[in-house]
Amino acid sequence: MRKTLSLLGLTALVLAGTLGCGSSAPQVPVAEPSVTSPLDEPTVEETSGEPPAAELPDPCALLPKPEAETLADAKLEDPVPIRETCTYTGAPTGPTAQVEVFVGDGAKKMLDIDRELGHEFTALSGIGDEAHLENGVVFFSKGGVWVAIRLVRLTDDAENNKRLEQAARSAAGRL
Repeated sequence: MRKTLSLLGLTALVLAGTLGCGSSAPQVPVAEPSVTSPLDEPTVEETSGEPPAAELPDPCALLPKPEAETLADAKLEDPVPIRETCTYTGAPTGPTAQVEVFVGDGAKKMLDIDRELGHEFTALSGIGDEAHLENGVVFFSKGGVWVAIRLVRLTDDAENNKRLEQAARSAAGRL
């Protein structure tokens, strides 16, 4: 591209010098170099087939605080949304508990990593297009949007499976 701009500049100088000296040579239009901006590039969302972040659902709306508290079986603080995530932490006076909701590529990446690590999953039916339960996390996809709901408690994960499944069913119904 630098060579093209240099050649165009040199051509313009030669033509200007020739025309400026009283020559009656016909004027030749000089092509303007095409300048592209990074803003003209397609975004990751446009090239990946995933919905853009602006079209992703609000993760806190997928699992409202009362349902997050039911899932955690504990009182939780108000949600903290950050981009495509929502985190509810346990109240300082209650048991250790945290509920996290991930929407979009991050949720799918979590699932992919856990699969690569050889984690065991239980397939769940009737939740979105695809759903899996794994050690305190439930993953599901509906309409091409992936969601992960993770429960952190100081209890056996098996005790929480039914509540995780119910939380996923409720959240999938809101997608």
